[in-house]
Amino acid sequence: MDLRVPEGFGLGLRYSFAEDALGSSRAPDWFELAPENWMGRGGFFRRIMEGVRERFPVVCHGLSLSIGSPDELNYEFLRELKGFLDEYEVEVYSEHLSFSSIGGDYLHDLLPLPFTERVVEFVSERIRVVQDYLERPLILENISYYYVPLKDMEEWEFITAVLEESGAYLLLDVNNLYVNSVNHGYDPYGFIDRLPLDRVAYVHLAGHEKGERLLIDTHGESVEVEVLNLMKHLLSKGVKVPVLLERDNNIPPYNELLEELDRLRRFCGA
Repeated sequence: MDLRVPEGFGLGLRYSFAEDALGSSRAPDWFELAPENWMGRGGFFRRIMEGVRERFPVVCHGLSLSIGSPDELNYEFLRELKGFLDEYEVEVYSEHLSFSSIGGDYLHDLLPLPFTERVVEFVSERIRVVQDYLERPLILENISYYYVPLKDMEEWEFITAVLEESGAYLLLDVNNLYVNSVNHGYDPYGFIDRLPLDRVAYVHLAGHEKGERLLIDTHGESVEVEVLNLMKHLLSKGVKVPVLLERDNNIPPYNELLEELDRLRRFCGA
């Protein structure tokens, strides 16, 4: 399956500034949005979705696929998702390498998978089924986590094995990588060096907060210098992929987000 992520620097679309984005002469190169927030909704939501899709390339970044859940795949959700992607001609769909449901209950969180060979085989088969059903390659994000799951391999080995076994691509969230490296005591630069960088489809940059004992992945602050330094290292490895500025909380006005996006663009030499 061909992968065609829009080039340049994107911004996560949020309700709070969606109308400003449509009415402004300034814009990112593309928008990313969570399909669950827009599927099956009319009125304001459909008007905004149609306006955004007419003007900009769009990438969908899902929240509830729960690719690693022991539950069976939710084909009702997959049918609705595919219909949405097809209707708006969105070719790029990413999700999280995690699980968020069990026993039919949705947990409203992204939980880490055990880093084991058995889980590699299990989740890779599910990924292949989803890719065939959606008729699109699946791009999976490395998540932040606060406890170390059962493992017989390191996280970078687990991610690599899943990508190789399933044919999926990686959405490399550099902030998540940094947060995990501090909280769990590993070298984030070495982590990047060990990944199959030719499988990176695009990058997320976001902010975090410093808690009493842990870094907290809030996506509610500007991108920290430590995360930018990791991004610089990634660029030094020859990885030239699209970049997305992600802000989920404490969202500033649209123009301020564009200013931060422009700073990231300059930092990356674009």
